[in-house]
Amino acid sequence: MALPLVLASASPRRLELLRQIGLEPEKIDPADTDETPLPAEPPRAYALRMARAKLEIVAARHPGSLVLAADSVVAVGRRILPKAESESDARSCLALLSGRRHKVLGGIAVSARGRVRTRLVETAVRFKKLEQREIDAYVLSGEWQGKAGGYAIQGRAATFVSFLSGSYSNVVGLALFETSALLRSLDQP
Repeated sequence: MALPLVLASASPRRLELLRQIGLEPEKIDPADTDETPLPAEPPRAYALRMARAKLEIVAARHPGSLVLAADSVVAVGRRILPKAESESDARSCLALLSGRRHKVLGGIAVSARGRVRTRLVETAVRFKKLEQREIDAYVLSGEWQGKAGGYAIQGRAATFVSFLSGSYSNVVGLALFETSALLRSLDQP
C-alpha cells in the first residue's frame, strides 16, 4: 500500500482477516464511540452509521493515512442483537437464533486524502434448531464473549450453521473482498 494503513478497531478477528490477505496495519487505533442504536434505527443504517462514526474519529487523528473502520451487526428482522457480555446475553441470542435465519451486516468505511467510501455487506445465516445441551456447552466454552449475536462462526458455532449465503469473512468480522476493493480504490493518488 502506498499510504500507511490504520485499523480503527481493536478486534483481533479483523486484524487476523487483514493479515490473511497480506495487509498489516501500521497502527491499530480503536475508536471509542457510543454504540447505542438510535430509537427505531434499522440494522443496516446502524451498521453503516457505526462504521462511519468510528472512521471519523480515527481519521481525524491520522491525516495522511488510509484508515479502515468496520462494524458487525447481527439482526433478526429489525431487531439488533447485542454483543454478548454475559452468559444471559449469550443464551438469549442463541435461543433467538435457534432454528432461524438471521443477517450479519458488515458496515465498512475507509478514508484517505479527504475521500471517504463506505459499503454495507449482508450475509444470510441459518442456524439449526439448537438443543439446550448445545447452548449450555457453547456458553460454557466462553467463545461468545464480546461477539455480536453471541457467537463466533469461526469456532464451535460453525456446527450450528445449516445455511450461509454471502461473505463468510463478513460473519467472522470483515468482508475481505469488499474491504480489499475499497482500500485499493483509495490507495491511488
